Amino acid sequence: MSGAVQTGWPSSNGPVEPARAGHRRRWLLVASVLWAVLLAGLAWTSARDDPPTVREQRTLDQAGPIVDSAAGELARAAGSGLLEVVPARVRSGCRVTPISDGAALRREVGVLAPAGTERAVLTGIADRLPANWRAWVGPGLDGPELRADAGEFVSVEGRPTGDGRVRLAVETGCRPVGSGYTPTSAAAGPEVAGLSLVLTAALKALGQANPAAPEVVTAPCPGGALARTARSAEPGPVPPAGGLAQLAGAAALLDKPPVYAYRAGGVTVLAETGPDDGAVRLAATVGCPD
Repeated sequence: MSGAVQTGWPSSNGPVEPARAGHRRRWLLVASVLWAVLLAGLAWTSARDDPPTVREQRTLDQAGPIVDSAAGELARAAGSGLLEVVPARVRSGCRVTPISDGAALRREVGVLAPAGTERAVLTGIADRLPANWRAWVGPGLDGPELRADAGEFVSVEGRPTGDGRVRLAVETGCRPVGSGYTPTSAAAGPEVAGLSLVLTAALKALGQANPAAPEVVTAPCPGGALARTARSAEPGPVPPAGGLAQLAGAAALLDKPPVYAYRAGGVTVLAETGPDDGAVRLAATVGCPD
């Protein structure tokens, strides 16, 4: 008996001719090349025309105007409770990918919220934000928190700071730097001059005789105007007793050390004493028009 074992069925068509096999391989190669070219073309068209689908596709310079506009929306929604527009802060050194560095942009707006009113203040702001932001207020670790989505992967949050204020923040998260963030500058005009006069009067009340020109921070209001904050260029000395109270009279908006705020005409003045040096930092603000 033979020990050979048949391991397969013979082809009913016989062996494939070498010419036919070569012809089939050439067609497979051509089809693969055409498919690769098609995919490359679709990818190029998508990169050129389609909007970003993840945060990492939008650079910091592209996201900057969105963040600035969001800060202006928050300033408008705060209304008469607006205390200050905080300078933008860029945090470098984060990782977009394991091999790519990036940066995150953050802008903040300070709003008056006396103790016990924080949820009502945040809810009122949420109600005045654009509907497509889907803003809502819910419980947080340290009290009520506002959450919203300004679009293009820019997040918005707000929470109490525990000293009669709430802090509203707009942030990009880590993304490629691109050409970097360039803050908008406020052109000199009567609004800036008015802020400077009020700020100078407050600084002189604190004993700073010749204050330096202030730093002006802006945020674009939805209607085209600017919310402005003029900030003291350097901390003032430890305040004499009642220095700002004389300017505020009986109309202090907030008197909760180390924070003090009052209104001079249409300008809101915020004074905050530093925890380390006891020096006072001042900000004078005009919000968005009604």
